[in-house]
Amino acid sequence: MGEHPDRTLVRRVCTAFSQGDLDTVSTLMTADAVHHLPGDNAMSGHHKGRDACMDLYRSMYEESGGTMRVDVERVMCDGRGHTMSVHHLRAERGNRGLDMRTGNFFTVVGGKITDIDQCVEDIDAWDAFWGS
Repeated sequence: MGEHPDRTLVRRVCTAFSQGDLDTVSTLMTADAVHHLPGDNAMSGHHKGRDACMDLYRSMYEESGGTMRVDVERVMCDGRGHTMSVHHLRAERGNRGLDMRTGNFFTVVGGKITDIDQCVEDIDAWDAFWGS
């Protein structure tokens, strides 16, 4: 039995994101996709629409000077449009470093990502890294 298509989709988007291939990421999301980032920092909030999500991702790469690395550790799905991924995230920004596990909860409709809820291992370190 092969991998569920939702797992394949999430692996593909995570790999593309890890490689900085935002063009591919964009094609895997619906136009009205939303990415919810936790915390109280410059990146947190509800980024509504594919264009807003792409702006967020570009900002994250720019603010980290291109140092952001996201290694996918695990992808799980329920077969009903929900997929979870666990990552090891590393980045540098000025004199700060970020090295933690993060997780995303994806909603998939029609073979595309419509919603991403992100969780982080250490919210205080996350906020300190991205600043206000």
